[in-house]
Amino acid sequence: MTDPSPSVRDAVARAADYIATWWAFQGAQRAVPGIQAAIRLRGELVLDFAWGVSDVETGSPVTSESLFRIASHSKTFTATAVMQLVEDGALRLDDPVVQWIPELADTPLSAVSVRELLGHQAGVIRDGVDADYWQRGADFPDRERLLAICRGEGRVAGPNEYFKYSNIGYSLLGLVIEAASGRSYRDYTDQRIVAPLGLTHTGAEWDAARADDYAAGHTGLIAADDRRRRITHVDTRAMAAATGWYSTAAEVSDYLSAHAEGDTRLLSDASKRLLHRRESTVPIGEITRHYGLGFELREIDGHDLVGHSGGYPGHITRTWLDPETGIVVSVLTNAIDGPADTLATGALRLLRAAVDTADADARIADITGRYASLWSVLDLVDLGGQTVGLYPGSPDPAGLVEPITATDGILRLEAKPGFGAVGEEVRVARDDAGLVESIVWSGMTMWPIDRFRAALQTAQPGDVLERMSL
Repeated sequence: MTDPSPSVRDAVARAADYIATWWAFQGAQRAVPGIQAAIRLRGELVLDFAWGVSDVETGSPVTSESLFRIASHSKTFTATAVMQLVEDGALRLDDPVVQWIPELADTPLSAVSVRELLGHQAGVIRDGVDADYWQRGADFPDRERLLAICRGEGRVAGPNEYFKYSNIGYSLLGLVIEAASGRSYRDYTDQRIVAPLGLTHTGAEWDAARADDYAAGHTGLIAADDRRRRITHVDTRAMAAATGWYSTAAEVSDYLSAHAEGDTRLLSDASKRLLHRRESTVPIGEITRHYGLGFELREIDGHDLVGHSGGYPGHITRTWLDPETGIVVSVLTNAIDGPADTLATGALRLLRAAVDTADADARIADITGRYASLWSVLDLVDLGGQTVGLYPGSPDPAGLVEPITATDGILRLEAKPGFGAVGEEVRVARDDAGLVESIVWSGMTMWPIDRFRAALQTAQPGDVLERMSL
């Protein structure tokens, strides 16, 4: 990858500033307890974001150093560790698992290969027939219990019969790493992944000594008047390789940046290409997803993304790397209904839109800001090299971009096919100091959002806001 141009750097920085406001708006609108997020460009930290509370019972705030359980992000660390051992010549991808875990001899899983486990093509049961440990109904399996699951109920499908996501299978990879390296999973990953990147808030398993540093997990909301309850952190024991890791958004984004082409801190480019190559096609309804070896793959707007999501009791997380631009977005939330995927994917689309118009020269001064009417909330934003209208209440604001053009001092929405007021004039009213008092968008007056919200708290909002009444 080449270094980004100054115009691209500026576009990403401006977009990141806006994305921070969008994340906060979404968090408040969805009643998310807390959000921690980060954006990087070619490894450089552009935004380190923290919003909301770490614990709804104490009200303590989320900070950029709050620790989150990143759950199935753990699989990317495990896949990285496996490929390091392959590069070292310590194991091979086609090794049968029984070579490293002899307790699986004479079981249906004995001939399953390391590669099949990495790609979820081994036909292994997902979590076991009794998986209530995921809702604190039991302890996570230790090694003995893990092996008992594999011996008694582990085989569900034949190898390479179809993509079958398996936390049990990835837990076996943790045992393979231990056997091939001669070290515990935690010690190996600390020495070969955490230390080389200089990470200080990342580890393979719950660290009780740092209990006060963790953001609490929380239950989801089934109805609007539900009260969130705190969920206690636990050790995932023999399943750390599948789901045990903790980190911060800034450090997860640094780690995933090491998976960009040209970054050799952890792996060669050849190994990364193998991990990120499409191993499986996964049709989900009308959507087709793909999976590599330990990495989720998604195509958005014609661009390939590499990353993973994570779901731990009370924490939902998502991180994406755009290999083409070198942009990484990581979003961590501390509720079981946290919109991490929506926030990360929406941010990626906004950043791509900014990069695609970075060299344009269509910004319109002095009108940017957040406006509201009886019908909607609208953001006027400099996105890349142009000024656009965005709707912060949308889970995908980039999908509803409304470019604004200026000709002879007249502002108009871009003339294009659409259901909105395309091609129509946008009028701006200013006070004596030149500050925007209101705008007219699609024929309706909109006011700066603070003024609009304050008016709604009065008995007659129409006494404060002309052109609107209840």
